Amino acid sequence: MIDLANIGKYRENNRIEAKLSLGGLPQSIWETYSAFANTLGGVILLGVEERRDKSLHTVDLPAPEKLVAEFWDIINNQKKVSVNILSAKDVTIEAVDGDHIIAIRIPRAQRNDKPVYIGENPMTGSYRRNGEGDYRCTKEEVSAMIRDASYKTQDMLVLEEMGLDVLDKDSIRRYRIRMRAYRPGHVWEELDDNEFLYKLGAAGRGKDGKLHPTAAGLLMFGFEYEIVKEYPHYFLDYQEQLDPNTRWTDRIVSSSGDWSGDLYDFYFRVYNRITQDIRTPFRLTDGNRIDDTPVHNALREALANCLINADYYGRQGIVIVKKPDKITFSNPGEFRIDVETAINGGVSDPRNSAIIKMFNLVDIGERAGSGIPNIYSVWKKQGWSVPEISESFDPERITLSLEVETLDEDEKAEMEEKAAIKTGDKPEINEKPAIKTGDKPKLSEKPAIKTGDKVSNRIIAAQKQAILEYLTRNVSAKSSELAELVGVKSSRIKEILSEMIQEDIVVAEGSNKNRIYKLKS
Repeated sequence: MIDLANIGKYRENNRIEAKLSLGGLPQSIWETYSAFANTLGGVILLGVEERRDKSLHTVDLPAPEKLVAEFWDIINNQKKVSVNILSAKDVTIEAVDGDHIIAIRIPRAQRNDKPVYIGENPMTGSYRRNGEGDYRCTKEEVSAMIRDASYKTQDMLVLEEMGLDVLDKDSIRRYRIRMRAYRPGHVWEELDDNEFLYKLGAAGRGKDGKLHPTAAGLLMFGFEYEIVKEYPHYFLDYQEQLDPNTRWTDRIVSSSGDWSGDLYDFYFRVYNRITQDIRTPFRLTDGNRIDDTPVHNALREALANCLINADYYGRQGIVIVKKPDKITFSNPGEFRIDVETAINGGVSDPRNSAIIKMFNLVDIGERAGSGIPNIYSVWKKQGWSVPEISESFDPERITLSLEVETLDEDEKAEMEEKAAIKTGDKPEINEKPAIKTGDKPKLSEKPAIKTGDKVSNRIIAAQKQAILEYLTRNVSAKSSELAELVGVKSSRIKEILSEMIQEDIVVAEGSNKNRIYKLKS
């Protein structure tokens, strides 16, 4: 953290505090101890003065051993300090340029030790570090640390004042369709919705013996206007800022009222947008283009991590911004482990473990702490700039910034032209259809369509069945609706619909953006 042999080159900052201490142990040391422990950690230097030019210089402490003994006496008194997170190696007497000083190295506190506070009241004795100074935490900040200290994650809470009618049945149906596709034959498949939600952890039994939504169930499947009753600051915001002269060129917000506003639906609406024009390596397997690449997988991880690790009681909500050369994912809440540990991987301490389970069951997200390392690895292999993770406080926020390369206008036009051919347009005379996977292939041929993640025929059949059921209940639908229904990209849904057209199950009406799909009468 600091090279004491070259102390003159340092300045006080967010992780270094100098105190002259010639008159004894300064009282303000405890505010700084609390502040460093509750923020990012830091080092307190006793016997070091800050001069007018902000440079640090040592003085010789007359009795450093006495100051160290006094420090240990106070830090181990729980009436003075809530918890001692230091070991003997963290407090040392150092000789620098002939002077004796004391270095107190304070690690970032584990979440179950937070808030670290002085006195006997965490609401008035908790501090954090901001720039060069310590500030007293707000009640909101202290409450957030207390919530995170619990061994039981926030989203397991059973909301007994709510009934299951606060959940959107269409979101639940879409989730179950996707789960059937990715986990065919699962033991929960035949359960009714209420029992399914209970097994999933989206519902729990209250003291009255009845089923109520859990916090995870409300966030994943609830109507936005019901979610904000429990989470007043809940807000999901996706912005496309592709034109520098326009504040945003497209926006998806949870409060718009024209969709559920829950996490599950938001995930698919946003994922299909952020991957729409990302430049990825052109790859062929058996003569077919593979559209699902490590970049797509990494973006899925980034989006899932943002939603899974948010503190939904926190301010400002989820904000995801797509620019021509960068995508940022920002969520309320602080890291529950060191950022460096998260980047190295292998350690996972999610804020919302029940939501992770729900996403995992439909093949989204990682449990083993490999999501962030995978993002870094993929970006390195692409030759793109190293991802940036930043953590801020007051309010607590985590932001992941990913620089990307997107398709230019000519490449976009080419992709749209190819997509139009695949969606059932009648070919001109002497022109063969681009895709005929509904025809029986010859013995030497393989079906023309293969997805990048090599989904099984059972998954494809389940996706087609979901589309069939949806078009049975609804007269028509756009491809974007059906893509959201089965949880695939726009290019993939057009391939599936093209197969169903060739199989005489579905017909397409209209062209380009106005095209709709119906069951063939």
